[in-house]
Amino acid sequence: MEIVAQAAKSVVTSSAVGCRRWQESLRRAVRDPEQLCRTLSLPAEYEPAAQAAARSFPVFAPWEYIARMRPGDPHDPLLRQVLPLDRELDDVPGYTNDPVGDEPATLEAGLLQKYESRVLLVTTGSCAVHCRYCFRRHFPYVETPISMDAWQPALAQIAADPSIDEVILSGGDPLTIVDRRLSQLARQLERIGHLQRLRIHTRLPIMIPSRVDEQLLSWLGDNRLATIVVVHANHPREIDASVAAALGQLVDSGIVVLNQSVLLAGVNDDADALVELSRTLVDLRVMPYYLHQLDRVAGAAHFEVPMERGVQLVEQMRRRLPGYAVPRYVRERPGAVSKEILC
Repeated sequence: MEIVAQAAKSVVTSSAVGCRRWQESLRRAVRDPEQLCRTLSLPAEYEPAAQAAARSFPVFAPWEYIARMRPGDPHDPLLRQVLPLDRELDDVPGYTNDPVGDEPATLEAGLLQKYESRVLLVTTGSCAVHCRYCFRRHFPYVETPISMDAWQPALAQIAADPSIDEVILSGGDPLTIVDRRLSQLARQLERIGHLQRLRIHTRLPIMIPSRVDEQLLSWLGDNRLATIVVVHANHPREIDASVAAALGQLVDSGIVVLNQSVLLAGVNDDADALVELSRTLVDLRVMPYYLHQLDRVAGAAHFEVPMERGVQLVEQMRRRLPGYAVPRYVRERPGAVSKEILC
């Protein structure tokens, strides 16, 4: 564990010229499955499988996140989310490259509309972590606009449709983009009179809490649009003191912060873990929002929890928590007018 702690500390205290801490964390994140396995002292048999599976979907895990894992434990719930397994190579019927219907929902490059009154901008293919269950692990990110000029067709389409009142920034992870570019995009959206809300889906505050800094808070708070940040934590051990502080800064700045989780076999398919996660979030003034049934993306079948088990877990949560602390258990069905509430 000492090697992990030292590596994480070196990122946090880095004084690289012209590079903010969170950018340095992204730059130094672990990309090599061999390094991940050996750093965490995993049994030797895990390394060849990790190498094989990483060829189709690379490893990417920041040191801050790795430092929360238990060395020597291949079943650690945080490690399981980032460790490639040979089961990812299985061809399982019903698991596809586009399990949520992104392709038919595309209006313009990077602009998707699945539900009435809101649209989603796929702002980048970059993430702070490569979750092995990611429903966009096969998404054609090369087609995503990367400059303000390239975003103009999508912005024009939003401006031309007065029925749209909310824009969701997603990805990848929008907070991997520097604040100067994000604030420019937010300013352009703010000028569209019929927009009322800006929602940002991000895992950065959980993975690399230093991403929440003065520059981010400045442009988030200086906007006409009501701003909602939806973070993504699946297990209570993902929330350490630094993550708690980052979430507190967002809430203290007047930002509505929600959390969504994915129900994952071997990670959080346990009532105690889900209850503790909800209690931790609520104590930090972050509202549990959704508990997602796994999207059936190719390579992630081993993470699926039967829906009957998911319903049982949510019912157990209801017995142990106040209603506001229980997330809605949902799944996304391509072409549906809304998410399906399972419980």
